[in-house]
Amino acid sequence: MFPTVREVLALEPVRHGVPRLVAGGEALDRRVRWVHVAEVPDIASLLGGGELVLTTGIGLPADNAGLRAFIADLAAVGVAGLVVELGRRYIGGVPQAMVAAAERCGLPLVELRRATPFVRVTEAVHALIVDAQLTELRATEEIHQRFTELSVDGAGPGEVVRQAAELSGCAVVLENLSRQVLAYDAAGSSAELLLDGWEQLSRRILPAGRTAYDVDSGWLVTMVGARGQDWGRLLVRWLGGGALTLGARPDTPPTRLTILVERAASTLALGRLIRRDAEGLERQLHRTLLTALLDHSRPVDEVALRARALGVPLERRHLVGVVVRYRGDDPAEATPDEGTHVLGGGPQSGPARLRDLAEAVGHAVHEAHLTALTSALDDQAVGALLALSDPAGEERALTAFAAALHRARPDMFPGQVTPHPDGVARTTGRPDPAGTAVIGAGSGVGSLREARRSLVEARQVADAARRDRRDLPIFRLPHVGLAGLLHLLRDEPSLQTFVERELGALLSYDAQHPREQLLGTLRAYLDQGRNKSAGAAAAHLSRPAFYERLARIGRILDADLDSVDACLSLHVALLALDAIRTP
Repeated sequence: MFPTVREVLALEPVRHGVPRLVAGGEALDRRVRWVHVAEVPDIASLLGGGELVLTTGIGLPADNAGLRAFIADLAAVGVAGLVVELGRRYIGGVPQAMVAAAERCGLPLVELRRATPFVRVTEAVHALIVDAQLTELRATEEIHQRFTELSVDGAGPGEVVRQAAELSGCAVVLENLSRQVLAYDAAGSSAELLLDGWEQLSRRILPAGRTAYDVDSGWLVTMVGARGQDWGRLLVRWLGGGALTLGARPDTPPTRLTILVERAASTLALGRLIRRDAEGLERQLHRTLLTALLDHSRPVDEVALRARALGVPLERRHLVGVVVRYRGDDPAEATPDEGTHVLGGGPQSGPARLRDLAEAVGHAVHEAHLTALTSALDDQAVGALLALSDPAGEERALTAFAAALHRARPDMFPGQVTPHPDGVARTTGRPDPAGTAVIGAGSGVGSLREARRSLVEARQVADAARRDRRDLPIFRLPHVGLAGLLHLLRDEPSLQTFVERELGALLSYDAQHPREQLLGTLRAYLDQGRNKSAGAAAAHLSRPAFYERLARIGRILDADLDSVDACLSLHVALLALDAIRTP
């Protein structure tokens, strides 16, 4: 926003004075916040930093020690530079003591060898500052307007990132708390170079504050989240270039860039809260009620009342949560703008697929003669809350639902569902799991106040079962192990925070020492049941080297690796890290 000393010296009123730089040439890119005329030696106490001081020198000390102290005081408060007009106090040039002191302090010292009206200099510089401020305000207004429009339009993360890159002229990356890239725009540079070794690079970017610039890496970072729950970081690569960076200090991004990254982060957070859908009114009401049960946004009695009005009585019923989801996120369904890449799907990926799945679930509920609330839950899953009159009929109802869904969409569920004497449904035929969907069911509950538990459990089971290749028509909680549970929670900020708390120090150490990779040593130790000899063999290390590595890991993590509780926590964190890193 502010001109540099170099730019001020190029102004016509200054050039009229025939300026000559006599010291501090390396600091000519300092910002001039204001111009101040002074003829007293103790002016430094009245300054706040960033001023360009103009003087004729008539009030400066006569002795060299006083001149050196005067220069030191100016440098201490951070003035941008000192301009001395010759002819009144100094004729041939400023004293050598001033020159030496200014050079030592790195303070630009300029002589004006011709009489110069200081008022013209101040007018010219202040006009330049005001014009820059107006330009800054206009640019800031454009940023706010652009991202407000994106929020209103419900733009996905790919579009928000693309707009941020376009406005800034810099590469932009959106990542989750586990340092996985969700969306990026390379701003014309190489995407391969941008993302190569991203996790290790990101772990070395440790700015202080919610929005801050990491000078060593050249990344401006801000947290992304809403309602007190952060779920990612937005990073802008700034190395002194870009559309918004003209005139910025080398170690500080311009104000506009900081505003831009914070507005982009707000838009991303808001977009995550908003889900636009073209469902009919009845389906919207179903979704509203299911969402209310999941997030407690409405009283249970109100949900029951509105559901009964929809023809879905939920009071005095045995309730079972069911979630149907695709086994994999199909990236071909996503259509981000050209030049912008969204990884792992997004809010706009596969809307047609999701509508088809929701229709199939609704049709299956009807064909199985069941009563239920049904609605899409997220971008890949559809939920149903079955309301049964008899708890004993839970398995029969689920089998009938699964069979109807298989008949309705044989492309998603190639096998046939048949009941079994033990009460558990079986799939006959040889289904091809690739490209199909899975059904997860929660435990039945006896009241609407417990319905959320069944729905959440069903969603967790379905998410965990998406990579299970067993021929089960319906997955229940006993079918899912710890690794599966952690996988289904892989996108939860709380799990990512747990992994960072347990393993973050070690991951950062490995990022800074790529040849050591102590994480593998820890994994070998825990996989071998804390048997150090077996762990050393599994890691292909000598026992002394393995023991030394374990000691170093313990110091890095501040953990007792002989403690069962500490190792259990670390082992769960490793499983969670694997789940997070598994696409």
